[in-house]
Amino acid sequence: MYDVNTDLLLEKFLAYVKEDTQSNPDNSKSVPSSENQVVFLKKLKQSLEEMGLSSIQFNQDDAYVTAVLPSNDEDHSYPTIGFFAHVDTADFNGKNVSPQIIEDYPGGNISLGNSGYQLTPEEFPALNHYQGQTLITTDGTTLLGADDKAGIAEIVTAITYLMAHPEIKHGDIKVAFGPDEEIGIGASRFNVERFDADFAYTMDGGPLGELQFETFNGAQAKFVVTGKNVHPGTAKGTMINALQVAIDFHQALPQSDRPEKTSGREGFYHLLDLNGNVESATGEYIIRDHSREKFEERKRLFQTTADQINNEFGREVIAVSITDQYYNMGDVIKNDFRPITLAKQAFEKIGIEPDTAAVRGGTDGSTLTFNGLPTPNIFAGGENMHGRFEYVSLQTMEKAAQVIVGIVEASRDYNTL
Repeated sequence: MYDVNTDLLLEKFLAYVKEDTQSNPDNSKSVPSSENQVVFLKKLKQSLEEMGLSSIQFNQDDAYVTAVLPSNDEDHSYPTIGFFAHVDTADFNGKNVSPQIIEDYPGGNISLGNSGYQLTPEEFPALNHYQGQTLITTDGTTLLGADDKAGIAEIVTAITYLMAHPEIKHGDIKVAFGPDEEIGIGASRFNVERFDADFAYTMDGGPLGELQFETFNGAQAKFVVTGKNVHPGTAKGTMINALQVAIDFHQALPQSDRPEKTSGREGFYHLLDLNGNVESATGEYIIRDHSREKFEERKRLFQTTADQINNEFGREVIAVSITDQYYNMGDVIKNDFRPITLAKQAFEKIGIEPDTAAVRGGTDGSTLTFNGLPTPNIFAGGENMHGRFEYVSLQTMEKAAQVIVGIVEASRDYNTL
C-alpha cells in the first residue's frame, strides 16, 4: 500500500500546530480575520514552492494559498481534483502549543503535561480504539490544532508521495489552504471559478473512516427586544421587561429541539448568547436541520413566535433577523455521486470502512459545493477538537494521506463511473 512518509507527516504536523493561527470573529470583515493566519499561509506558500509545485499563489482577495501538481499523462482524460484544508484554529488558547507524543499507547490514562488534566478512557471512550498507536496530545494548556493542521500535513505528505511516484498517472491536482473556517466565512470568499477544479475534498473530518457528504442546513438568527423600564411598584400594565420577553421567546420555541436533546438527523435551535436588562435585551441562535424543508419551517417558526409576542403587546417589542449560513451539500452531490464513489474506492483499497453518516454540522465544503465546486469531507483524524483534550493518531493521519493518493490513482477511471 502507499508507503507515505510518516516521518515527514509527523514533522510537518508538529511544525504547523506550533503556529498560532486563531481566527478572530470580531474582525470578520478583514481578509483574513487575523494577521497570524497570513504569516502561516505565506510559510505554506514558501513550502509549496520548495516542493516544486506549479501556479503557486497567495490570493489577496480571499487569502487562500493555491498550487497545482500538473498532470503527468497527456494521453488520458482525468478530472481536475482539489484538496482543501483550513489554517485557522478555534476559540481556545492556541498560543505556545507544546504537543506530547505518546508512542505505542498502552491504554489507560494520559497525563497532559503538568497541567493536572488527563485524558481518560472513562471520560473519552474513543481512546480504547488507539492502543498500540502513536498519539499526539496537548500539554493541557492549549488546544492541539489537528483541526485542521492534520489536514494540511496530510495533503502535503500525499502530494510529496505523488511527486516521488510518477508511475501513478493523474490529471491536474490542486491544493488550497485557507483561513477563517472556524468563524464560517473563509470558503464564502473563495474564488471557485479561478480554482477551476471539477470537484474537491476537504480534509477536515474527525476519526478514521468519516466520509461526509450530507451536512446540516444552517442559519444564524438574532433578536433585539425593546423594553420599557418603570418602577416595579407601579409596573402593572406599563413595564415591558426585555429580559423576561427574551426568556418567554426562548421558552416558546420547541423545548425538545435543542442540541443537548437531539441526535442523528434531528435539527435544533441553539441559544448561543443572551444579554440585557429590563430596558433592552439581545440574543443569538443558530438554527440547524438536515432537511431543507424542515429548515425553512424552523426559520418560519422563529419569526412566527416573535410575531405572536408582538401581537400580544400590540406593537413590535421583539425584532428578529435570520441569515442563512450554509446548506446541505448532499442536495447537490446527489446529482453526481462520482466523487463519493472515488473516495469509497480509495477507502476500500486501504481497508477502511466508510462512515457516511450525515454530519451534525457544516464544513467549508458546504459553501464550496453551493458555490459550484462539489466538495465532500474526509477524515483528518482529530478527536475532542477545539480544546485541551484534543488528540490525534499518527496512524490515522497516515491513512488519510493514503486516501488522498488512492483517490488520485482511482481518478483514472472517473469518466467510466
